[in-house]
Amino acid sequence: PHLAALVLARGGSKGIPLKNIKLLAGVPLIGWVLRAAIDAGVFHSIWVSTDHDEIEKVAKQFGAKVHRRSPEVSQDSSTSLEAITEFLNHHREVDIVGNIQATSPCLHPSDLKKVADMIQKEGFDSVFSVVRRHQFRWSEVKKGDNKMTEPQNLNPAKRYRRQDWPGELYENGSFYFAKRHLIEKGYLQGGKMAYYEMRAEHSVDIDIDIDWPIAEQRVLSFGYFGKEPLKEVKLLVCSIDGCLTNGRIYVTEDHKEMVSYDYRDIVGIDLLKKRGIQVRFISDRDCSKTLSAMQLGCVAKVSVTNKLQVLKDWQEDMGLSWKEVAYLGNEESDVECLKQAGMSGVPADACAAAQKAAGYICKSRGGCGAVREFAEHIFLLLEKVNSARKQ
Repeated sequence: PHLAALVLARGGSKGIPLKNIKLLAGVPLIGWVLRAAIDAGVFHSIWVSTDHDEIEKVAKQFGAKVHRRSPEVSQDSSTSLEAITEFLNHHREVDIVGNIQATSPCLHPSDLKKVADMIQKEGFDSVFSVVRRHQFRWSEVKKGDNKMTEPQNLNPAKRYRRQDWPGELYENGSFYFAKRHLIEKGYLQGGKMAYYEMRAEHSVDIDIDIDWPIAEQRVLSFGYFGKEPLKEVKLLVCSIDGCLTNGRIYVTEDHKEMVSYDYRDIVGIDLLKKRGIQVRFISDRDCSKTLSAMQLGCVAKVSVTNKLQVLKDWQEDMGLSWKEVAYLGNEESDVECLKQAGMSGVPADACAAAQKAAGYICKSRGGCGAVREFAEHIFLLLEKVNSARKQ
């Protein structure tokens, strides 16, 4: 049977405009779940249902197909079931839908693989995600009512210790898998039904119980970053024009060139070097005088016609794996380097091709703190590497 992943992502949002493609830890929000769905390797097709051009663009960048939903199922009052039903009406080849919530950025491929087995091998008609919570519930008393609240799931005289109480299961909304015949009857849950319990640290729902800065920290700690485990970065290669500088060149009357840079980026470079990470620079043009004036004390290669070859030469000379190499670029000439490096980033104003190839998109523009921001991102991921080693 054809198992399709479907992410619902309309453009309208009452809280955060275009929330589904807002950058979370350097990746569009929807990108986190699309990456997990693709790497799970269990779906015959992966779709994003949207009514917005920008969301369509991001979805395709991450390798998903796009179903353009109709205005009728794109309203604030439209339900997920209505959008899924419309999708199925247009795609008769699909037998099972795995509806994945775009706002669950800590979803991992391992969860999706296990749920696919439950549907395809164990014969369940529907499977949905839950999380275990240890919360005591009390009855609600409306203001003005002369009533007392009552315990719902505890005896106040014999309160459980957390370790002695298994807790309760709550839907966390990360995903709902269901066979076509159920959805056509108007159900997302039904038939031979089962839940899948997710780990609490992976149960992040931005829509319900978390704000953006907290979510970024959770994702950096518990998110899925790719098939291969992260390694400690030992080399950062940075494109000069458009990353270290803003890409503008000022020419004086006596034909001398001038560029500007942000001191925050210089601090970021120093911090990287203090952590034992080599920083090297690369450029398509001859900007050796500019680098000399900056006095960065870093290896640099200018007038480069093949950036990827230079990057390979440096990687081999240092005896590094690609997972130990980070690259910050911004132009089409950087694309192959961005794809090859284990950790890649671009400034906010990088060209579209570079943004598509990068793993992290900075909030800062080139020459305005992007290097420092990418350095901070590297430090956070190194904390994740060190934490994994301790475990």
